[in-house]
Amino acid sequence: MPMPPLPLLKRVPPGVWAALLWSAATLSSVRAQFGIPGMPSGLPLLAAEDWLLLAAATVSALTGSRLLSVRPLPALVLLAVGSLGAALAVGSLGVAFLHHLTLDIALGFLVATRSRRSWGPAFAVTVAVLPGYVLLRSLLGLPLRLPHGAYTSWTYWEAVSLLAVIACLAGMSVRRTREYAQELTARAAAQAVTAERLRIAREMHDTVAHSIGIIALQAGAAARVVGTRPEAARQAMIAVETAGRETLSGLRRMLVALRQPEPAQGREHGPEEREHGPAPLRPAEGLADVERLAAATTGAGVRVDVRWRGERRPLPPDIDLSAFRIIQESVTNVVRHAATGSCRVSVEYGDEELAIEVTDGGRGGGGSPDTGFGLTGMRERVALLNGDFSAAPDPAGGFRVAARLPVPVGATR
Repeated sequence: MPMPPLPLLKRVPPGVWAALLWSAATLSSVRAQFGIPGMPSGLPLLAAEDWLLLAAATVSALTGSRLLSVRPLPALVLLAVGSLGAALAVGSLGVAFLHHLTLDIALGFLVATRSRRSWGPAFAVTVAVLPGYVLLRSLLGLPLRLPHGAYTSWTYWEAVSLLAVIACLAGMSVRRTREYAQELTARAAAQAVTAERLRIAREMHDTVAHSIGIIALQAGAAARVVGTRPEAARQAMIAVETAGRETLSGLRRMLVALRQPEPAQGREHGPEEREHGPAPLRPAEGLADVERLAAATTGAGVRVDVRWRGERRPLPPDIDLSAFRIIQESVTNVVRHAATGSCRVSVEYGDEELAIEVTDGGRGGGGSPDTGFGLTGMRERVALLNGDFSAAPDPAGGFRVAARLPVPVGATR
């Protein structure tokens, strides 16, 4: 999706605005010398030395405008010098209001973008322009009052000083807004990284823990019967090999997906892809895989009884995957910690929610440190979907894991 264009005030650099405003102020002052209707008249035209001074002032101001984005304090000084020169060239008693406004633009930009130690000198330069100009005229022996009237009063200086204060406040507001936006962006990025790390941790745990539990169970069975029932031991080791290969395949797919943030064309393939080819894609796991999970666990020695209630229907991918992971992790905990030979899985499709329940008749501890991450991951998955989760020993014996996941009405895959 294309980004919306920036506002005009942000698209045009501040130096351009300063140059345009300073040029408008200077042209207005020059036009006053030629008796334009509505302008004061009766003054002599500019002399040759005045034109030269005006040209030098223009060069100084335009140079300052160009440097404003990179060196705002020297740029402000050049703009001030240009404003003084323009006022002297046109014979004005005071610096034009628009010239002061140009300096305020530079001052506000400096406050918004530069360190606080440069604010004081910049403010001093801005508010000292008018008194400095009056002092300069006095040193040059020029009259302090002209027929067309100029502002040298204390009131006018107060007004331009107040404008400088407003420019500083505006610059500070822009600065704080930008810093706050940057802080929000950094915080959002950190939260996104944390959320992604938790998601990867949950997927790694849920993907690997079940397979490792099956491997441990089958390996233990093979070790017990290897001397008396070699065929059974061989079948158990085949199951270990199959589970190990599936686990490695799942890890490989996950690692390839993590190293491929976007399907960019011409992407350089890593050593693993060059050796084995691209990882095959397959649909995400979901409740359709529960029967396969139950068969694999039953084959490992812990019978899983699956009961379906309600009308089975497609679910949104996030709900479908989370429901499967909750069942997978619960069954894994039964295999690893319950010391029982069976468990029951109940999946109920309601009109507005999906209810999951996994119970066993084991010792019902559920508090083993080994299960801490699994329970935490299940609780996080349910919380992300605004559901309800509980995991505790069952008063009737064993351990019970229950989750209710809200399903939007009419939601499908």
